[in-house]
Amino acid sequence: SVMSGFSSHVQKKEKHTHTQSYRADIISTVEFNYSGELLATGDKGGRVVIFQREQESKNRLLSRGEYNVYSTFQSHEPEFDYLKSLEIEEKINKIRWLPQQNAAHFLLSANDKTIKLWKISERDKRAEGYNLKDEDGRLRDPFRITTLRVPVLMPMDLMVEASPRRIFANAHTYHINSISVNSDYETYLSADDLRINLWHLEITDRSFNIVDIKPANMEELTEVITAAECHPHQCNVFVYSSSKGTIRLCDMRAAALCDRHSKFFEEPEDPSSRSFFSEIISSISDVKFSHSGRYMMTRDYLSVKVWDLNMENRPVETYQVHEYLRSKLCSLYENDCIFDKFECCWNGSDSAIMTGSYNNFFRMFDRNTRRDITLEASRENSKPRAMLKPRKVCTGGKRKKDEISVDSLDFNKKILHTAWHPKENVIAVAATNNLYIFQDKVN
Repeated sequence: SVMSGFSSHVQKKEKHTHTQSYRADIISTVEFNYSGELLATGDKGGRVVIFQREQESKNRLLSRGEYNVYSTFQSHEPEFDYLKSLEIEEKINKIRWLPQQNAAHFLLSANDKTIKLWKISERDKRAEGYNLKDEDGRLRDPFRITTLRVPVLMPMDLMVEASPRRIFANAHTYHINSISVNSDYETYLSADDLRINLWHLEITDRSFNIVDIKPANMEELTEVITAAECHPHQCNVFVYSSSKGTIRLCDMRAAALCDRHSKFFEEPEDPSSRSFFSEIISSISDVKFSHSGRYMMTRDYLSVKVWDLNMENRPVETYQVHEYLRSKLCSLYENDCIFDKFECCWNGSDSAIMTGSYNNFFRMFDRNTRRDITLEASRENSKPRAMLKPRKVCTGGKRKKDEISVDSLDFNKKILHTAWHPKENVIAVAATNNLYIFQDKVN
């Protein structure tokens, strides 16, 4: 099973962005492209770092497809909204790749207000032998030009260039929390706290508002949009989740404004477990369709749920991520951790799911065997190519030798962002300002 492969034999690889005093290097999003050959990370300093998988070579079998830095560029800069006297930070909230159509790669990156379409292309040749200028670029005296030269292409060191092709701005009053490329590969949606917009990738000066939950009187505001995603195969279907723990599925064929949902997914609350924190911990921080398009997964504070799109009244699977924190909600509320937004992801075959936790722990659940495992991404416990040992948290009673007590968990070390290679058992885990890449044991 997937689980046993990861639990016992995993390769670790660390990546460090430049450490800066004000922690601009904290990773804020991680995303594989459609082939899995490229992996993009965005950080709080507005930078995008792209890693490329090395081609396997016969004499270096041990380094099966290591990822190395391919390109680094500044995607967003800090801005200031003078009308509202608001600083707009440069932090990259989301990155989404477009399917590759030619030699270049394209990705969308978003901060709180602006989405940019970047083209990443390679140059390994340059033109030489111009008629009107010398090799150093200076213009030649026209009287000295006596022959006509045909410029030739000469090989040069590989350069990877990132250039912004489109800038989609001024469409969001609130902070953007999601972008999602549609399956028609022509349009994409972007969501903020109260609205969802539909864009065409070629058109930057207008977008269509397809969901607006802003009440006429803001004092009546009871919920916000927390995440949104397009269906992987049906370009008219999308879902969005709310801070009330509900998910709405909308069909753009029904109406131009999708204020009336087609399906409404909500699990009835168990009255016996109701507490002061029930509403906060039921807020959904991430929603992801399965690759098949049959299921979707949602992450709330303590659990991951898998829903069948054909059944709205309850999830078909529920996995507890860190149930031992239920008794600690009071202190997690005081230190604001209860508002942390954990993401979740599927493996390529939809048979396993992964999400993060505290103390640099991340959890994996095998949907077929119902087995689960806790692993740790940290520099202390995993040398490159070392096996990852399963971790256990002691939830009461006498603590065993290899267990960690709940009280000694470090809540500043949290894994919010993870990604799973679309075809292989290779995962990327962002732990603060380190990126860990784990893979199945090399046979």
